[in-house]
Amino acid sequence: MHKYLLLVALLSVTTAQAQRVISLYDGKAPGSESWTWQEAENTKNLFQTRVIYNVSTPTLTAYLPDPATATGTAVVVAPGGGFHTLSIDSEGIDVAKWLNSKGVAAFVLKYRLIHSLTTDPVAELMGKMGDSKKLDAENAPVVPLAITDGKRAMEYVRSHAAEFGLRPDRIGLMGFSAGGTVTMGVGFDYTPANRPDFLAPIYPYLGTGAIARQVVPADAPPLFVCAATDDQLKLAPHSAKLYTDWIAAGKPAELHMYAKGGHGFGMRRQKLPSDSWIERFGEWLASSGFLTK
Repeated sequence: MHKYLLLVALLSVTTAQAQRVISLYDGKAPGSESWTWQEAENTKNLFQTRVIYNVSTPTLTAYLPDPATATGTAVVVAPGGGFHTLSIDSEGIDVAKWLNSKGVAAFVLKYRLIHSLTTDPVAELMGKMGDSKKLDAENAPVVPLAITDGKRAMEYVRSHAAEFGLRPDRIGLMGFSAGGTVTMGVGFDYTPANRPDFLAPIYPYLGTGAIARQVVPADAPPLFVCAATDDQLKLAPHSAKLYTDWIAAGKPAELHMYAKGGHGFGMRRQKLPSDSWIERFGEWLASSGFLTK
């Protein structure tokens, strides 16, 4: 009998931790119908973290909080990786688990990426970092597809809000680096169906080669921006400009610019003040009314 109860308990825990993977399109994603490569992962690379690459079938993975603490708020999370990889843990799953601890549902987005020709996509990307214009040109055909995936993700979560116990007016979009490009690609150009209720671009890349039109919408949602001054890719000004553009338009915005942290800090622990950025985001969510039940 005790063995049976233990088995039931283990099954219950496993079920509670299981996550749901959602395909964003029926069949091939529009615009990449000819892509035949398969999604893969790499754990031994210069980033020293697990990355996903060769995404051709965009998906969302749902991470849902304990119903007892759920607030009805959700965040679609877009990891970064230069449109060649997705830093799926520190900029995706780890963020989702932290959000769950605050009663927020999270949906980690795998958006379409450049086709990697080797099993080490990080090395491929790093070999191209010296020429930003050339990298922008290579990424250019994929960036609109990735932004479309971001819009599709917002539409899916909002249209299924009741199913997930969410409020359709509390669905935000967060993205890191290239995921920040996706976030603001949606944030600058949306419809009522895919408008984020709040935006959280974290050290986003906002070069004109990525997003041509960067005009603050008349009904722009509240904005939380975070980056580090010592960003190796020199992207700190992108975040600063985004913040100043938002407040110049009279829209709510909050900026956290850390002196140190580098690029791609995500949920990594570096024993720096930037380690606590996610706590600041939680405070911002609370002060904005997104954590009330």
